[in-house]
Amino acid sequence: MSELKVTPMRPRTDSEQSSAAAATDTEATDHVDADELREEHEHRRQEQQRHIEGLDRETLLRMLRRMILVRRFEEKAAEAYTLGKIGGFCHLYIGQEAVAVGSLAALRPDDYALTSYRDHGHALVMGTPPDEVMAELFGKAGGCSAGKGGSMHLFDAERHFLGGHAIVGGQIPLATGVAFASKYRGTDQVTLVYFGEAAVNQGVFHESLNMAQLWKLPCVYVCENNQYGMGTSLARAMAQSDVSRKACAYDMESDFVDGMDVLAVYEATRRAVERARRDSLPSLLEIRTYRFMGHSMSDPGHYRTRAEIEKYQERDPIKVFSQNLREKGVLDDAGLKEIEDRVREEVEHSVKFADQSPEPAPEELYTDIYATPIKGRESSIVNRG
Repeated sequence: MSELKVTPMRPRTDSEQSSAAAATDTEATDHVDADELREEHEHRRQEQQRHIEGLDRETLLRMLRRMILVRRFEEKAAEAYTLGKIGGFCHLYIGQEAVAVGSLAALRPDDYALTSYRDHGHALVMGTPPDEVMAELFGKAGGCSAGKGGSMHLFDAERHFLGGHAIVGGQIPLATGVAFASKYRGTDQVTLVYFGEAAVNQGVFHESLNMAQLWKLPCVYVCENNQYGMGTSLARAMAQSDVSRKACAYDMESDFVDGMDVLAVYEATRRAVERARRDSLPSLLEIRTYRFMGHSMSDPGHYRTRAEIEKYQERDPIKVFSQNLREKGVLDDAGLKEIEDRVREEVEHSVKFADQSPEPAPEELYTDIYATPIKGRESSIVNRG
C-alpha cells in the first residue's frame, strides 16, 4: 500500500514525531490543506476502484450490506439508549464499520475473533443475529449473553466470537492464548484480536506480542486506531504514536492500513491471515480510522471540533464504497435502496424482538459462574421473590 499524504491517515516522520511530544490541546487537532485533502481523497477513490475490479460482485455487495447493517443497527441503538431502553455504557461503532467488515471477510468460519467493549459491529459481522445483539443491549434473556453481559460483553461461542471485553487490553492476552491453543491442537485456525490505540500502552500488549512472535502463534493483532483514547488525542498520550512501528521491537510483520477503505482493510488482513495460517506467524495491523460519535453515548465530545468530524465524514466508508460500486457498475440506486430497505426492516425487527424478550429469571444470578453449578440457591431466590 502506498503511503498516505494526509497527516491523520499516515505514519509520521521522525521529525513530526518529535514535535508531537509537546502537543497542546489545540495542536492535537489535525490541520490539513484543502487541496492536499482533495488530492488524497481522489487517490484513495481510484485505489478502491482498482480493488473492486479484482473481487466478485457477491463479495462486494456482501461487504456493503454488512457495513450498512452495522451503521443502521448502531443508529437504532443510539435511539434506544436515549429512550432509556439500554442501560450502562454503550459504545457505538459509527464511522469504523470498514474495519470489522473488511478484516473479518478474510477469515474462515472456524477462525476466532475477540474485541474490546466497542463490539456490536464485530458480533453482527461474525454472524450473531441482530435480534440477539439488540436483546443483549436491552439486558433481555433473548440476548446472545442471556441478558447478563450487556453492550460491552457480547459473546457467541457457536460463531467463534469470543467477546466483547470491557477491561482495556484484557482481550489481547486471551487471544494470544486462543492462538496458542490452535497451534497446540494442530489446527490451522487463525485468531484476530481488535483493540484501540490506547490499549497499546498497556503492558499486556507488549507481553502478548513478544510471546506470539517467540512461540510463532497464528494471531493477527488489529489496532483500530480512531485517534482518541476516550477524550485524549493520540498525539498527547503516546511517545511513539505510530503503532505499526512497535512491531519491530518483536521482529514482527506489520502494516499501516487506511481504515476508511473496506477493501484496503480486507487486502491487508488477508495477507496477515495467510501468513498466520501458512507459516504460523503473528502480525500487527494498525488500521487508522475515525469514530463519528463520542467515545460512548455519555460523551459530549467537546475535545473535537465540528470541522474535524466533518472532514472525516467526507470519507465516510459506506458513502465512498457505495459510490465507487455505482461508478464501476456493480450497483445502481435501486439496488442500494433494496439493501437499505431490507436492513432497516431487519433492524426494526431486532428492536421489537428485544422489547418482547423477557427479563432474565432471578435464578440466572447463579448460572454461568462456576464450572460446577451452585445447587439449592435457585429455589431460595424464587421463594424470596
